[in-house]
Amino acid sequence: MSNLLVIPSIDIKDRKTVRVVKGIPEVQSEDYGNDPVETAMLWRAENAKIIHVVDFDLSQEHSLKNIDIVKEICDSVVIPVEFGGGISTAKDVELAFDSGVYRIVIGSLAYDQPLLFSELIKTYGAIRISAAVDVIDNEVVIHGRKERTGLNPVEYSKRLIDLGAERLIVTDVNRNGMLSGPNVELSRMIAEATGVKVTHSGGVSCYADLHCIDENCDAGIDSVIIGRALYENKFPCQSLWRLAESGLFN
Repeated sequence: MSNLLVIPSIDIKDRKTVRVVKGIPEVQSEDYGNDPVETAMLWRAENAKIIHVVDFDLSQEHSLKNIDIVKEICDSVVIPVEFGGGISTAKDVELAFDSGVYRIVIGSLAYDQPLLFSELIKTYGAIRISAAVDVIDNEVVIHGRKERTGLNPVEYSKRLIDLGAERLIVTDVNRNGMLSGPNVELSRMIAEATGVKVTHSGGVSCYADLHCIDENCDAGIDSVIIGRALYENKFPCQSLWRLAESGLFN
């Protein structure tokens, strides 16, 4: 059985860790604590191998007010940090890498400026630049998941591969933060159509969901981003990672 990499997510807005439902940050949620750096250190202590960080101030307002927090997260953990949310210029990419980020997730920029996206991959390498495929009702959405593109996810994913992408982060937005079960079919369809590695995001609520994703590792789904289910203690973290890494979901 393949090993599934479990990636905890930290969503930041107004310098705090927030809960995100269907791509919308709930700034009044007090469940997740005020300090994203402490959160990152907690996930590292619980044996996470990589952390996924999303900056909603950058995504919604193109504000870099959280970049110092991102740097502190990178300095505080000895594991790779994957970062995304509103990266729209080459300067944004440079600042993120300068802060210590290992990998950047690019969303709307790849749609709006495909040539720049391709150049960024050539400059930094495909292992450090991944692409987001956010989907609502089988249609790719961009710009904070608010604008529909008219493209189906497979068609768009193939475009990204042609531009040099070698990893896709696939999210069914309607399941994001809903604990309603993962849309594994979407991630598998994209993985099989493109032949590249896919990170699944959205909907995971329990061990059974993880097992379902793990069964599709042969198709190219090798990792899963989990947010709300971890924060709301749907499973003990230590046993979660140990099970995933040892391939014992059965």
